[in-house]
Parts: sequence; structure tokens; C-alpha cells
Amino acid sequence: MAAELRLIPCLADNYAVLLHDPVTEATAVIDAPEVAPILAALERENWTLTHILVTHHHTDHIAGVLALKERYGATVVGPRAERETIPGLDVAVVDGDPVAVGSLVGRVLETPGHTKGHIVFLFEEERLLFSGDTLFVLGCGRPFECDPPVLWESLARLRALPDDISVYCGHEYTVSNGRFAVSVEPDNAALAARLKEAEAQRAAGQPTLPTTIGAEKATNPFLHADDPELAERIGLPGAEPGAVFTELRSLKNSFRG
Repeated sequence: MAAELRLIPCLADNYAVLLHDPVTEATAVIDAPEVAPILAALERENWTLTHILVTHHHTDHIAGVLALKERYGATVVGPRAERETIPGLDVAVVDGDPVAVGSLVGRVLETPGHTKGHIVFLFEEERLLFSGDTLFVLGCGRPFECDPPVLWESLARLRALPDDISVYCGHEYTVSNGRFAVSVEPDNAALAARLKEAEAQRAAGQPTLPTTIGAEKATNPFLHADDPELAERIGLPGAEPGAVFTELRSLKNSFRG
């Protein structure tokens, strides 16, 4: 039986995701921005939380961890590099470590950039990636704790995954990301279509998740930092991808559109 997923809006624009194994009844939440919406979803489905998978230490991803752990006795899994800043951490993982939720077995990929210890969770058999704040729909996180080229290398690693992997990220930023993306890739028809779709989804109160690796490869300019045409368009002809990515991220930070 296939894994079951529930996308849970939290706070102003965060998402948590429930990953449920119908074979063993194990259930994980990926990140825990706040308690009430996650509890409501668990109670609605009559699922018992067994695992809390944490991508990084920012408060809007861990605020609900301790309360959920106390209520359910769930095992908290998170990055070893951030073990001092993630409350209730039981299992500290590094790149390549397996993570089992019942019979669903994923693995950890280290994707530093947004934070130094950021990780993502890849469940290859289920074709699922939980990307936290590394890769967004049509965008990426801000490199708060690393130089921007470090985040570029992490994104390039995710770009190399199979096109059919579904991606669940940590925030609903798609429309603002898309408006910036169109400003630097105005001739990308697939991007323009995706932005139009996202605007309609948000107007209808619907999430824009999930995306796929293939869709992001086609439409996300932050995955195109090694494209010479994009480098030229932003005024950096011949520049190294790390420099192009750094400029893209700077342009996005100041974009008002």
C-alpha cells in the first residue's frame, strides 16, 4: 500500500506534512511549526504520531516539537550539526543515514546553505522529497548561515535527482517566487504557465505543493545558475555558477514585484 500524505498549513505561510505508513500505522510529521493544526490533522485521520523529522533549527520549523513529543512519545530525528539547537532530539543524523517510518525507509541528504546543518529527507521508493527551506517551488531559501555558493551546490545536488520525485517544501512562497523568476527568465513559457497556475491556486485558497524535480528543473531560475544565457541576462557573462547564484539571490532579496 502506498504512503499517505497530508499537507498542513501552519503559521502565516509554513507547511508541515504528515507521512503515514498504512502497513504499520507509523506516522511522521516533517517539521513542526505549530501544534494545533498538526494535532487537528492527526485526530481527523485517527493517526498516532510516531516520528518528528526536522530539517533545520529555525523556530518556525521546530516550535511544536516538544509538545508533540510529550503528547505522543514520538521519536525526534534531525541533523547532527544542529543537535544543540533542536529541542528533544533523539536521533542525530548525517548524510546518507537511513530514516524509517514504519516500512517506509528514506535517507538523509545534507543540504547546507539556508542553515549550516540543513538536511532533507528523500524517500526514493515513494518518490518523495521533503526539502525544508532548501528548495522551494520556483525558488530557494535564503543562505543565512553559509555563503550563497554553498546553497547552490546543495540545490545542484537536488537537481540531479530523478524528475519524477515529488517535492514538499516548508513554505508557501510560490507566487512571489514566480514573479521574481519571470523577471529574470521572461522567455520561459513553462515558468509563465506555472506562475499563472499558482496565482489561480492561491486565489482559490489551494496550496501550490507539491512540485516535482522535473518541474523545478524547467522553471526555477535558482537551478539555472550554470546557464550561460541567464548569467548574461543578469549582467554576469561568463561568470561561475556560484557567482551567478549569489547575484540571483541578491536580486531576489531586493525584488518588489
